[in-house]
Amino acid sequence: MNSKSQSFLPLLESFFSYHLPIAVGLSSNTIKSYKEAFRLLLTYLSESRSIAADRISFQCLDYDCLSGFLDWLECSRNCCPSTKNQRLSALLSFSKYAQNRNFEAAATFRASLIKLPVKKTGHKIRVSFTADEVKLLLQVPDERSRTGLRDKTLMSVMYASGARAQEICNLKVKDIRFNEDGTASLTLVGKGNKARRIGIPSACAILLKQFIQHRKIEKIAHAHVFSSQTHEIMTVSCVEEIFKKYVSICKQRHPDLFLEKSYPPHAMRHTTATHMLEAGVPLVVIKNFLGHSSISTTQIYAEVSQNLADRHLREWSQKWFGQTKQTETNNEADNGKDTIPSFLKV
Repeated sequence: MNSKSQSFLPLLESFFSYHLPIAVGLSSNTIKSYKEAFRLLLTYLSESRSIAADRISFQCLDYDCLSGFLDWLECSRNCCPSTKNQRLSALLSFSKYAQNRNFEAAATFRASLIKLPVKKTGHKIRVSFTADEVKLLLQVPDERSRTGLRDKTLMSVMYASGARAQEICNLKVKDIRFNEDGTASLTLVGKGNKARRIGIPSACAILLKQFIQHRKIEKIAHAHVFSSQTHEIMTVSCVEEIFKKYVSICKQRHPDLFLEKSYPPHAMRHTTATHMLEAGVPLVVIKNFLGHSSISTTQIYAEVSQNLADRHLREWSQKWFGQTKQTETNNEADNGKDTIPSFLKV
């Protein structure tokens, strides 16, 4: 076996050109994240250890070097613990691949990585919109302008489908089927290139159909539904700017609402899951709707909201302690005020 072909850089190249995209079938976004981890590693080796890329060997990637790299990420690059852990995960994935192809050379590299501790991260608060906030957010875009119509349609589809930002960017005309009852079905391709088909209600389907007709792309099967002003396919960063723009407007208009520091596009996906839970949709249905591979992911993702907890506690209290119906009616009269859709009322 040619030792040069089994050295660090050639193995790294085959890891990215064949193993990840073809053998494993990872998504382009995951591969992009992995590549960033190794770009940072090469930068660290060059700047802090004066080791050029073509001189990198598995022998120089010992515990001292790799722990120094992680410290550099945190101190010099200001990486948060979760990002630091993601970089470590990328290195571990490559170390396993490399060890299977050149055990003697890569064994020390992998053994050193395994010894490195995963840094504890604080509990991440999952941000979501209330039902009133979703309604207000969707009222902001000006439908009379092309951009406003696009933005309202995009945010509406994300709420109705629980789609990730990248899934919305990838959505094409051929992925949509409009049904006779006014609803529509979308084929979304999620993480790991796994496809799922979900339905959206008629109000959103009508808006989506009108937007596609407005763009005159209804007969162009491979056209992306949402595009930016400069590109045919929209990027996730563009979606992030759309949410940032309209949330900022809502914060100014409604200072008593939208109290979280920021609302990324993923907040809409979490909102969909939370509202489905509050409406009584079973967790296993939400799992399939969101495209999770494990229901444990859904349990973490779609945390039980306070409204849902209050409803269960009230039902339990009524069953075992005989809470009167009149008291419940009064509470609903005081708190409801028709500000929440009927299917979400507790």
